[in-house]
Amino acid sequence: MQDTLLIELHTEELPPKALARLGQVFAQTLYEELQKLQLVDAGVEWQPFASPRRLAVRIPQVRAQQPEQQIERKGPAVASGLKDGQPTPALLGFARSCGVEWNTLQTMPDGKQEVFVYRSRRDGEPLASLLPDVLQLAVKKLPIPKVMRWGDSDVQFVRPVKSLIALHGSAVLPVSVLALQAGRDTRGHRFLSEGVITLAHADDYARVLFEQGKVVASTAARKALIERELQQAAERLDAVIGAEPELIDEVTALVEWPKVYVGEFDADFLKVPQECLMLTMQQNQKYFPLLDRQGKLLPRFLLVSNLETADPSHIIQGNERVLRARLSDAQFFFEQDQKHPLDSRIPRLAEVVYHNKLGSQLQRVSRLQALAAEIAALLGAVRALASRAAGLAKADLLSDMVGEFPELQGIMGTYYARLDGEHAEVAAAIEGHYHPRFAGDSLPQGPVALSVALADKLETLVGIYGIGLIPTGDKDPFALRRAALGVLRMLVEAELPLSLPQLLQMTADTFEPGVLAADVVAGVNGFMQDRLKHLLSGEFDPREVEAVLALQPAQLDRVRARLAAVAEFRRLPEAAALAAADKRIRNILKKVSEPLPEVDPTRLQEDVERALFDATRALEAPVRAALQQGDYTGGLKQLAGLRAPVDAFFDQVMVMADDLAVRQNRLALLQALAGLMNQVAEIALLAD
Repeated sequence: MQDTLLIELHTEELPPKALARLGQVFAQTLYEELQKLQLVDAGVEWQPFASPRRLAVRIPQVRAQQPEQQIERKGPAVASGLKDGQPTPALLGFARSCGVEWNTLQTMPDGKQEVFVYRSRRDGEPLASLLPDVLQLAVKKLPIPKVMRWGDSDVQFVRPVKSLIALHGSAVLPVSVLALQAGRDTRGHRFLSEGVITLAHADDYARVLFEQGKVVASTAARKALIERELQQAAERLDAVIGAEPELIDEVTALVEWPKVYVGEFDADFLKVPQECLMLTMQQNQKYFPLLDRQGKLLPRFLLVSNLETADPSHIIQGNERVLRARLSDAQFFFEQDQKHPLDSRIPRLAEVVYHNKLGSQLQRVSRLQALAAEIAALLGAVRALASRAAGLAKADLLSDMVGEFPELQGIMGTYYARLDGEHAEVAAAIEGHYHPRFAGDSLPQGPVALSVALADKLETLVGIYGIGLIPTGDKDPFALRRAALGVLRMLVEAELPLSLPQLLQMTADTFEPGVLAADVVAGVNGFMQDRLKHLLSGEFDPREVEAVLALQPAQLDRVRARLAAVAEFRRLPEAAALAAADKRIRNILKKVSEPLPEVDPTRLQEDVERALFDATRALEAPVRAALQQGDYTGGLKQLAGLRAPVDAFFDQVMVMADDLAVRQNRLALLQALAGLMNQVAEIALLAD
């Protein structure tokens, strides 16, 4: 018999940030373990439930009993189990452990030998006897951030557990876990429920909880409901929701019966930067800020309540009072910060330790100023503006607002710099130098902001790497991988004509002698090349990426153009043959240990080698001209004309001739050919 299995743990309020994960793991573990026991088939669509006060799962088509079980036990090898036709002690012992005579055992192949085997059948175990262990395992596997005990019990769980449901269809299964005996009763919403809810059948769970318990048990359904009501409320106000996407997930884990209400706050608070107001709404109160169509904050917000009432005014007013106090704090911090110019905070950075081996934040800022000015000069920007921006970049770390909301670092610095009358590019660079902060984030805008952003990330990379704190495995406490990707994205996507090795050396030169490892520049360069390969492989063919990066280009501003050209080249009918030829050339040249002379045309003996020489010489100038103009595709396509002379050369010429001079001349010709072919990428790596 098959029927729906329902398991529910009814608890006190579970930690919201862990709720979705707890619900998924609990449900998935139960399903997977039942599948291993052949109590449910693969592909059955199970449904997890997780709300602030419950973890549950509904699994359809669960068998009441396992299918008949085939038992198979391997015994000793036939060669060692029989001696002169008589059973050895090993075989007799195996038969005795199986409860049979030795001569009733069967044999089967096992690798290169035959072994004795015992086979039998037995009835499957009932679900009721197997479920307790499965349930215990599901509870044990939960990724509980911190366990607790309650009352005088020794039971430990993430929160106190009130009741357990274990229904197979309409039958209660006699199982227990966490000192609870399973039943069919649960409770709904803490205030809105009709009382104790008794389930007649496992399939009734979500419906009955919704109708009688005022609980939307499914996390996905609850989230969809919240998103829909938020959007409808915003549209009624002709507004746009300005919250981070993660806030909906968190709110979904805080309510069981979500209702969206509109609140207001005093428009006078809008004098405070809207980022501050929005952050305190979301972070402290879990409210959803509202913006107009131009992205300006409105004096209204949306709140998701866990209560439904005919007159929600007391709920709205209570939340407005709480928010008013929070916004007053933000207003106070903003006004206090303005009493001191941003640059007056710079000396106090000497009191903030950056790293005990790298000095204070003030010492770091000094390095950033020197490096940003040098990079600005290379980009044609004003050195003084880049130096000033770098000097102010970390000053807002000592402001009251950033002390309360660290997420606002850079943003507040830009506001305060503008209020202090700093140059517009300087103010913008203070916030911009933190970009890109994550994958897909925008790049800093303008050469000054780019200079400071590059300096900031390069200083972190070279400094932290140079004192031996190199990322290993998934451990990267100083986010060096993120810093490396930020630098690479700026160089590649903004097409900055800067040499990466030069930037790394300039950065290392800003540190005191002896602070960093001697090989730090080479080490960081290798680390970044690995990151670059990873970055580009998400956009281009990995083999093409490897071919282009094999040349280790110092400047990365044209690396995308090179990759696009290689992709075009690979589509040519001649590409595969030329890649194979280049691979053959490289293998030949690897055996050459001495420098080769220039090709001597007078020593070319065969017509085909003279033809290859002429074809190579004829292409040198046009290929060079195309590459100088950035036309990598055109340069590579011209190589197609080499296929015929290259094929003829390898078909008819013995490169390793007995005559030393002839041999070296032919090797020199191949070297020149390789140099011509591999100016955009190492095309040998494109060969199959």
